[in-house]
Amino acid sequence: MFKIRVNLLTQMTLLIIFVVFISTLLVSILFSTLLEDIVENHMGKQAMTVAKLAAQNPTIIQGFNDEQPSKVIQPASELIRQTTGADYVTIANHKGLRYSHPNPEYIGKPTATSNDAVLNEHKAIIYQGNGISGPAIKAKAPIWNDKGEVIGVSSVGFLVENVQDQLSNYKMKIIHLSLIPISVGIVWAIFIARRLKKLILGLEPEEISFLFQEREATLDAIRYATITINIEKQVTSMNKRARELFHDHQLMVGKRIVNGHLEKLIKIVISTKEGQFNRKLLLGQQLYILDLSPILNHKDVRGIVLTIRTVSEIEQLTDEFSEIKAFSENMRAQNHEFLNKLNTIYGLLSLKQYDRAMNIISSEVRERQDIISFLMSSVKDPLIAACLLGKINRSKELQVFLEIEQESNLNSSLKPEDSHHLVSVIGNIIDNAMEAARQKNKNKGKVKVSFTDLGNEIIFDIEDNGPGIPHAMEDIIFTDGYTTKNGENHGIGLAIVKNSIGLLSGEIYIDRSYLGGARFTLVFPKDIKGEKEA
Repeated sequence: MFKIRVNLLTQMTLLIIFVVFISTLLVSILFSTLLEDIVENHMGKQAMTVAKLAAQNPTIIQGFNDEQPSKVIQPASELIRQTTGADYVTIANHKGLRYSHPNPEYIGKPTATSNDAVLNEHKAIIYQGNGISGPAIKAKAPIWNDKGEVIGVSSVGFLVENVQDQLSNYKMKIIHLSLIPISVGIVWAIFIARRLKKLILGLEPEEISFLFQEREATLDAIRYATITINIEKQVTSMNKRARELFHDHQLMVGKRIVNGHLEKLIKIVISTKEGQFNRKLLLGQQLYILDLSPILNHKDVRGIVLTIRTVSEIEQLTDEFSEIKAFSENMRAQNHEFLNKLNTIYGLLSLKQYDRAMNIISSEVRERQDIISFLMSSVKDPLIAACLLGKINRSKELQVFLEIEQESNLNSSLKPEDSHHLVSVIGNIIDNAMEAARQKNKNKGKVKVSFTDLGNEIIFDIEDNGPGIPHAMEDIIFTDGYTTKNGENHGIGLAIVKNSIGLLSGEIYIDRSYLGGARFTLVFPKDIKGEKEA
């Protein structure tokens, strides 16, 4: 068995032609039916008109009184028949004997149909029946004399055969007219099919179905959340990972985007027609990394594709890279600092200032040892200790003096996820403090950090000699997207801080530092997020 495969263009063309043909056929049948009723009704009325015309003809009425009525009535009725186009006009007396007929042989003979309804009820009638000449549409009317007596019957008929011939002519004209919409429909069907074929890129239905299934499977196989949004900022589709990630309905199909920072990014993509990559986004209590790519159609943005990854996913994939990068950053900062001091030592040795060179070397070694020794003895959590050491190295590169209060102590054991959140909070606030101090005081910037876990709480104090934070701005600075810095990927740090503090069930307080700038006080309950080592 051979399977014939008809392409979409042919299928659509045949379908539209079939629809046009059936529609035209049904309309033609309807018109033909209506035409038959109209013609039959018209012929009946015309027969009645002729019958009454003959019944009221004076010559025919007077002919009834003549010794030979047919000699007077036959010419008059034939004249009426020829004038009106009727197939026959017959005049009969009250006994049913014919006084006229198109065929003279039937004159004097009784009529083939009964005249009782006309003679007894004295009314004209229209009906369809068989007569001597065959099936006909007939009308009979009573003939009255001057005394008001019914003296005869006028019978007029139009043969059905002749009516059908007339109907056939009309139907043929309808068929000819129906060829016009069919021809136009064929041309239009071919045009529509070609246009649709072009719009769907020449694909067949089974190919479209497979591509759709393939797209769904591909999207669901992507481990990152993938979401499409139209230009009205409504979510139009989500892959499996996105549905799992946002099961709490922060984002869902048909829902409009309400996050202010995300709306801003979407407007940028629509206006620039260019993608945005590695943007930070805070949704609920979770931080995400976001990529936005425009969907272009003839250089117009028709939608946007969002690729969303949680920070934890990225951290799991890039832990080793992050460690290497952090180590590299620390090494770079230390290298920059040591290179300056090495040049100084080299200069002193060249000038034979050996004692001063030895003092610098001893001081540097002692400072490094003191910092590392202090952090190892005072901070039990290695992640927090590493964070503080990294910030010390970073401060030297920025030429900002970072002081850690020597009386500080942190002996609490923290869960890994709590350490991560705490490091995020401390790191962001220290970075902001160093930036503020450096911006205002150049190389005389100063930041001071102190911490303790005595009692039931873990407390951090971070102070700087920067410009400080006005009281009216204390809540605004934690808003997602708020920043006073230039460039990209700013305005998210303090929003992350606020989110992480909430996850740690902590509190943050802002005040004026005795150094002249801002002081951030962080308070976390120890009994919830960590247990003090006995």
